[in-house]
Amino acid sequence: MTAESLRVAVVGLGKMGLLHSSILNILPDVQLKALCDKSRMMRRFMKKIFNGIHIVDDVEKLADMDLDVVYVTTPIQSHYPVLKIIYLEGICRNLFVEKTLASSYEEARELCEFAARFGNANMVGYTRRFAVTFNKAKALLQQDAIGEVSSFKAHAYSSDFVGDKTNPTTRASRGGVLQDLGCHAIDIALWCFGDLMVDCADVTSPVDDDFEDSVFFRVKNSNGLQGEFTISWCMTDYRLPEIGLSISGSKGIINVNDDKLELRRNGKSSVWHRHDLQDNVFFWLGGPEYYRENEHFIDSVLRGRNAEPDFDTAAKVDKIIDEV
Repeated sequence: MTAESLRVAVVGLGKMGLLHSSILNILPDVQLKALCDKSRMMRRFMKKIFNGIHIVDDVEKLADMDLDVVYVTTPIQSHYPVLKIIYLEGICRNLFVEKTLASSYEEARELCEFAARFGNANMVGYTRRFAVTFNKAKALLQQDAIGEVSSFKAHAYSSDFVGDKTNPTTRASRGGVLQDLGCHAIDIALWCFGDLMVDCADVTSPVDDDFEDSVFFRVKNSNGLQGEFTISWCMTDYRLPEIGLSISGSKGIINVNDDKLELRRNGKSSVWHRHDLQDNVFFWLGGPEYYRENEHFIDSVLRGRNAEPDFDTAAKVDKIIDEV
């Protein structure tokens, strides 16, 4: 840590808050100055782990700490009110928030307006952009490896709620399968193909009619590209969540997920796994993409430049979710 270190606070100390706090605590040019959570038990626990750090129970208590960066890792439903307070009270100008940006596109657009008026750098935590397999896929598309893209199929699967009718509170707190899991597939598709429009959609629940557990929808763009998404957190055999794309072009096909990429063209197949793509970072916690994500945002703040995906970019994900 140097005299020029960024003073950083993390609001919300659930799984993602703990992950980001731990990574930030070892990054150069970062001073983890404060943590915020409403849970008394969590605050007591964090005092034992992080010595000498301010730990408070309300975001407004961060106002006098002269913060350079605030991370917001609270549940999605609270993103809008928490970020609004930070901007309007002048607590901090550089904000990172976990996905999705907000609970609705309307809230997301308001947050974009607050950021333009009161903020500097901002970013939303879509980690697949920092995964080596998806970066390789994006590079192949830019190199015209499969020619003109005509269609794609995207999926986002997990086994989190297979046959589960006993845990409605957890499912509700995660905002539904689109906000919790499907948003990653939507973001990757927007990153690869540009703006998309929802053509048709079907939202179902194999578990409980009161919840959004499985979603299928089709999209298109102005150039004739066709795409479809299949999203569910009630799939068997997916102990870990998986995001994937199958992309068809005039010269070949790309299949990519979190762990592997395959390029098929001219009757030949080339395969890259994570370890083939130098998937190494200085500090591995939760997956190497989390370290790269944090490193990118902190570096963007230090250099006074824009980070991606920023609020405007992430709001497009919220728009598609609302349309579905």
